[in-house]
Amino acid sequence: MTARDTDALGWLDAQEGAMLALLEELVNIDSGSYDKPGVDAVGIRIAEFLAGHGIPVTTIPVDGYGDALKASVAGSGGGNRPVVLMGHRDTVFPKGEPTRRPFRVVDGRAYGPGVADMKAGLVMNAFVLAAYHRAGGAPVPLVGLFTSDEEIGSPACRPIIEETARGARAVLNSEPGRPTGNVVTGRKGGVFMHLEVLGRAAHSGGNYADGRSAILELAHKTVTLHALTDLDRGTTVNVGLVSGGQSVNTVAPRVTCEIDLRYVTPPDRETAMDRIAAIVAGSTVADTTAHLTIKGEFLPLVQDEASRALFETYARVSAEGGNPVTGEFAGGCADSGFTASVGCPTLCAVGPVGGKAHSPEEYLEVGSLVPRARAMAETIAAL
Repeated sequence: MTARDTDALGWLDAQEGAMLALLEELVNIDSGSYDKPGVDAVGIRIAEFLAGHGIPVTTIPVDGYGDALKASVAGSGGGNRPVVLMGHRDTVFPKGEPTRRPFRVVDGRAYGPGVADMKAGLVMNAFVLAAYHRAGGAPVPLVGLFTSDEEIGSPACRPIIEETARGARAVLNSEPGRPTGNVVTGRKGGVFMHLEVLGRAAHSGGNYADGRSAILELAHKTVTLHALTDLDRGTTVNVGLVSGGQSVNTVAPRVTCEIDLRYVTPPDRETAMDRIAAIVAGSTVADTTAHLTIKGEFLPLVQDEASRALFETYARVSAEGGNPVTGEFAGGCADSGFTASVGCPTLCAVGPVGGKAHSPEEYLEVGSLVPRARAMAETIAAL
């Protein structure tokens, strides 16, 4: 380890209070995925912090969602291939949630909307970038990528993520560390779909036989869709939202639903999607039709040899720092699937440790902020 690395780590060791202060600011900013002003406000605050440490930040305009940000720290080795520190600024929470339950710390845990998923990861990435810039540069070039729409499948930022990862040495995605303290080496992929079923309206008392119930047809389809679930293979299909009908005394002419497919490997996706297409094309109620639209999609994080080597490096430096970790598989999706899919070595959930994401009980282990930042910095040094 060089003197530069030692300087960076020494500075990080003293930053827990400053990290918490920035985290409080970010948590108390509304930043639901569809709240562009709020997501951009989080980005502005991160950019201010980085600029205050002399780190240049580029804004990539995004229509309809928050803009993407890229920050760069020069490296003395590794050519032009950077290590990417990645994180998303959006949360799942409705407008006003930070007002209802603002950031607080109780008994060593921080609480608030998005505190672990993943504003703590954003703070950690920003501080690691600052640590190396203050020390005179990193061992390899670093890029901080701060995206805006992960919670809804990254419809706008996916091309930016993939482009950044294609030329990168590695990606460290700072989703929250697991409650066990472990990191994530594999994730499911996900496909999010909208299904519309059309029937024929009729008076439910006067001429019932003339109607064709879209609701009844969807009920049949729902049972068949759920039957595609294979827990042993890790494939699940869930109809999570249903809306439709005209009135209680009308045979329903239209109904829609939202479908969630989760799978482990790309072949599993193709098998499931073929079966879903067949269910959509067929019908049990005569004269009904259906149309399926893919609204969003995550790719799976499948560990290859290069990603395994990256994990082994991270695990080694973590253990040397007194925090042994192992790799876990997660059913949830993340942007790390996009980076792995373009062939970039990827490790996920290297952010500070937390749990109960997407709920009012979401928490962050405050004591993990500095150790996880150190593990990231030491992994960078080892690359």
